[in-house]
Amino acid sequence: MGDVLSQNEIDNLLAALSSGELDADEYKETAEKQVKIYDFARPSKFSKEHLRTINIIFEHYARLLSTNLPAYMRKNVQIEVVNSEAVTYSEFSNALSNPVLLGIVDFAPLEGNIIIELASNLGYAIVDRMLGGGGYPLDKVRDFSEIELTIIERIFNICTNLLREPWANVIQLQPRLLRIETNSQFAQIISPSEMISLVTLNVRIGNVEGMMNICLPYVCLEQVIDKLNTKYWYSTMQMADDKSYQDIIEIAISKAKVPIRAVLGKSTISVNDFMNMQQGDIIRLNSKVDDELTVYVGNLNKFTALPGSSSGSYAVKISSIIRGEE
Repeated sequence: MGDVLSQNEIDNLLAALSSGELDADEYKETAEKQVKIYDFARPSKFSKEHLRTINIIFEHYARLLSTNLPAYMRKNVQIEVVNSEAVTYSEFSNALSNPVLLGIVDFAPLEGNIIIELASNLGYAIVDRMLGGGGYPLDKVRDFSEIELTIIERIFNICTNLLREPWANVIQLQPRLLRIETNSQFAQIISPSEMISLVTLNVRIGNVEGMMNICLPYVCLEQVIDKLNTKYWYSTMQMADDKSYQDIIEIAISKAKVPIRAVLGKSTISVNDFMNMQQGDIIRLNSKVDDELTVYVGNLNKFTALPGSSSGSYAVKISSIIRGEE
């Protein structure tokens, strides 16, 4: 909506037009609205806000991988997000080389699949390390054998299961690895012209470095695309964190053990009387038999109670609760 002119501004504008100081045609040309070119071949389905939120999600995912994979690889693993961008699926598939490691993942409950691409040199390094080697890639690229793919499948399953936690603030995922393809022609999960969000992660296993690309089709994320904004993501994350921390704290407190003691009374005696005390001696307290006892929880005076017995043991019966620290 344009600015509303005051009556004084309107009068000044009319006076300028009448005197010739302002040319109406020139003003019309300069005020003409600029047209933004729209590429129908590559419609902009992912906004900058969507890509920013996806980037945050996979930064969390990268930290999980860096923490969990060393337990299986027995080697230092460092992973970080390099980039997230919106491209067509054809641009992604045309950049793939053969052989390639493509994990086809069912992104349930969302419709459709996503692709996790792992650089071949990382695949060779994983096989070498899992079989007891130093974790080094091959000098010459070759096809992966069935045994090697079975070993790599274990790592892909770990990567797939770790997708649940980063996406928990958006949707409760149940991802499942369907298969591993080594030929990009057999991984046409969507039309080549469809838009995808491509997240690139830099993976370093020991001294071996390579890329992991995650292909997220728009048709797969369309159901939750409105939730892919930082405002929703952070608010959901805060609510979830507050609730989880509250539950953890309550459970921890409920299991904590605290000392409790009931004081029958107090008395003061001399050191000489204390040293000469014998069995059967009586110490006179400052309380009467029918007086209520003071019950301490830790060092806090919390209850008053009456003395008694239960199942042959001394006991006290709570008579009142002392509010606050008294």
